[in-house]
Amino acid sequence: MINEEKEKNRKQMQIVCIDDLVPQDHLLRIIDKAIDWSFIYDLVRDKYSPDTGRPSIDPVTLIKIPFIQYLYGIKSMRQTIKDIEVNVAYRWFLGLELYEAVPHFSTFGKNYTRRFKDTDIFEQIFQHILEECYRFRLVDPTEIFVDATHVKARANNKKMQKRIAHQEALFYADILRKDIDADREEHGKKPLKNKDNDDDGSGGSGGSDDFKDYTDDVPLDGKEIKCSTTDPESGWFHKGEHKNVFAYGIETACDKHGWIIDFTVNPGNEHDSRTFKGLYDKLKNTGMEYCVVDAGYKTPAIAKLLIDDGVKPVFPYKRPMTKEGFFPKYQYVYDEYNDCYICPNDQLLTYSTTNRDGYREYKSCGHICESCKYLSQCTASRNHVKVVTRHVWEDYMEACDDIRHTDGMKVLYSHRKEMRA
Repeated sequence: MINEEKEKNRKQMQIVCIDDLVPQDHLLRIIDKAIDWSFIYDLVRDKYSPDTGRPSIDPVTLIKIPFIQYLYGIKSMRQTIKDIEVNVAYRWFLGLELYEAVPHFSTFGKNYTRRFKDTDIFEQIFQHILEECYRFRLVDPTEIFVDATHVKARANNKKMQKRIAHQEALFYADILRKDIDADREEHGKKPLKNKDNDDDGSGGSGGSDDFKDYTDDVPLDGKEIKCSTTDPESGWFHKGEHKNVFAYGIETACDKHGWIIDFTVNPGNEHDSRTFKGLYDKLKNTGMEYCVVDAGYKTPAIAKLLIDDGVKPVFPYKRPMTKEGFFPKYQYVYDEYNDCYICPNDQLLTYSTTNRDGYREYKSCGHICESCKYLSQCTASRNHVKVVTRHVWEDYMEACDDIRHTDGMKVLYSHRKEMRA
């Protein structure tokens, strides 16, 4: 028998409890059971008048709305409000009745502007929930995975102005300068003069085939960069085939279970190796033993920072940056006792200087090299002098390679892709 009464069921009146309409294993039920949201009232109490004005929308409801947007990947607040209107589980999570009006999509934006802007309210909420995870031992900070991703800023790419960038001091600049001067003094060289002086005695790179594997992507003084007039705090970002956009770099650290332990937000045009220190300062006292990062963080400064603090960096293998047709750097053997390099033709490259970037320069004898059978594979310099560089903190990079070859490190690094997912 065909049942044709479904239309009647739509208009049928029933007495129901909204709690019965939400499955017991629903994600929002699990989250709501795990978190006591009442702590939010204490955080926002000073943002509301105690005895004047109309009753406000429950601040816990306001905070829960972006939770729903993030958890379910809803693209806009407008769409989030539309989904809340028809989703019983969302209403239950927010504490709204079935027929209660949902706050307008602009309400959250207005409250953010009037009450929460220029405050750390959301970071306080994040830290409170994270502390609860620590208390119940859900977080294991011994192995921390760090990575950065870029998020497009809500800024019109055409509304921009160009300004002159000024180089910011690197977090390790003072320590590096001291170590450079100490290294130069050890080699009988004078300390570096101020950068304003033309002749600092550091010497030049010595040739276009110079080995220098570590870069910090630092803009030079006087370089013209693009700045958004809509969102000046963002940065002009370009990578590979990606479209040029104003963006932010979100740098996050998570444990092996996928819990986000901390984060930083930076302009999209700043390199990961420059912004790492800001995130690391938040992680120093978490009990971290291993820090797993990608090749963008593989610099002598970060290696030194971690190892000096007793943290083991887990870096990936990075292929030598060598011109095609030339010998890779590992073909030049470093003699630690005599502080020199030995080339594939068993000739010496002796110490020349330590430049202001922190690299020792080792140079060959041009008169010997000009008759070498390997010259075309070694250097293309006009004076036939081969230059190999070695950072004053190269020992830290070698220590990182030793860690990478330790049992279990390959497996540990392989988990990084799971954290990204």
